[in-house]
Amino acid sequence: MRYLRLFRIKREELWASLLSMLLFVVLHALLISKYFEKFSSPEEHYWDVFIKHFRVSGFDPITYAVTTEWGVFYNVYRHPLLAFFVYPFYLINQALISLTGYNLVQIVIALPLLFCSYYSFIFLYRIFREVIALSRFDSTMLTALFFSFGYVMVTFIVPDHFAVSMFMIITTLYLCGKAIQRERHLDRIQTVLLFLFTAGVTLSNGVKVFIDALFVNGKRFFRPTYMVFAVILPSILLWGFARWEWGYYVYPRYKARMEKNAETKKINRERTYQAFLDTTSIKDTAVQNAAFERVMQAKTDRQKRIDQSKPWNKHKGKPIGNGEFEQWTDVTTSRTESFVENLFGESIQLHRDHLLEDTLRKRPVIVRYSWSINYIVEALILIIFIAGIWAGRRSRFLWMALSGFAFDMFLHMGLGFGLNEVYIMSGDWLFVVPIATGFLFRHLHGRRSLLFCRGLVILLVLWLYVYNLNLLIGYLAS
Repeated sequence: MRYLRLFRIKREELWASLLSMLLFVVLHALLISKYFEKFSSPEEHYWDVFIKHFRVSGFDPITYAVTTEWGVFYNVYRHPLLAFFVYPFYLINQALISLTGYNLVQIVIALPLLFCSYYSFIFLYRIFREVIALSRFDSTMLTALFFSFGYVMVTFIVPDHFAVSMFMIITTLYLCGKAIQRERHLDRIQTVLLFLFTAGVTLSNGVKVFIDALFVNGKRFFRPTYMVFAVILPSILLWGFARWEWGYYVYPRYKARMEKNAETKKINRERTYQAFLDTTSIKDTAVQNAAFERVMQAKTDRQKRIDQSKPWNKHKGKPIGNGEFEQWTDVTTSRTESFVENLFGESIQLHRDHLLEDTLRKRPVIVRYSWSINYIVEALILIIFIAGIWAGRRSRFLWMALSGFAFDMFLHMGLGFGLNEVYIMSGDWLFVVPIATGFLFRHLHGRRSLLFCRGLVILLVLWLYVYNLNLLIGYLAS
């Protein structure tokens, strides 16, 4: 009951949060109507239908597929518990299919996404109001700033894991911020629960739970009983569970697919060899085989060149290696251009050119704005972000939030994980921008400077809502 009280809405939070909910209901309705005719029709191969037709940036409709025909289809090392979190919604959807004859998976998935967006608004508002101790006006304005960011809007309506991940990180930040404020500590049970829900959705984000616990508990974090039962043992168990998932669910499908591909390749090779024999004038068997191998090698090289020119290969960037985890890295994509156009560009302001296209299908990795005002807005947001960091440099809470941000930057800008479409992961860190800005507001001295910053943020909020909603609604309605 103590945890459930977190979800009780206070009077001062009600109207602003309902307006936010109304916005996302409209956006969900537009997304549902865009694909409803295709996705609601009874199909034998739902996976192919979802993957072929869903087009919103680089987001994957895997959750639609899992909620329609349940299976462990996520990458189990990155999302070890996600398929099991989705299972109750699969049961609900199956019941609705039996009752109506339609696949209402879009509506079923929209409900938890609306929950995540609503309570992300609530808990972020409480961070400003209760942890940073801002006024109601400033708290509402900075929460509105966060929800005006382009890929925050997109993240909360697409059937991917990022909205749930964002909700869990913001919730953890709020709980840890309150613990710091009250000079309390996270106990082992609280840490394990936050870790399992956060890391279960996205394993790397579980690291942020431990970072937050370190800031909250201080030296207590390194106590043997806490380290063993709250950190080491849950990590080992979750990793072991992911390995079991791979062996029990994923490997049999992978093995069957490889065997089928090998059989298909063998049949095609035999047919090609027979066609070669029917057309060649060479009589010597050894010379025939050598000539055939040259033909096959030329065919392989030609196909390799074609594949390398495709966006799904061309736009990936060169990895550090080809191992199980090294293949996710990227050492060739420009960090500078990615920072300007994608990390703090597309994440906050959608690009008008190649709007919400996928880099693995059509969109170039780097897209530039055609309006100078977009770069001006980006520069202003960066300035208030940096100024906020300086203003809150003595805050343990801000350094806790920034440490999670630094971990994401190490993954994306350092190792290059997902760098070719880094904006789709902006929900994991983008909230640090308004949080830092909150500390700027808190430490401003003088009525004029405070009014100036408020006016600037209000203009940014208005611009971002008008600009991003115009593009997003136009895309969803097309």
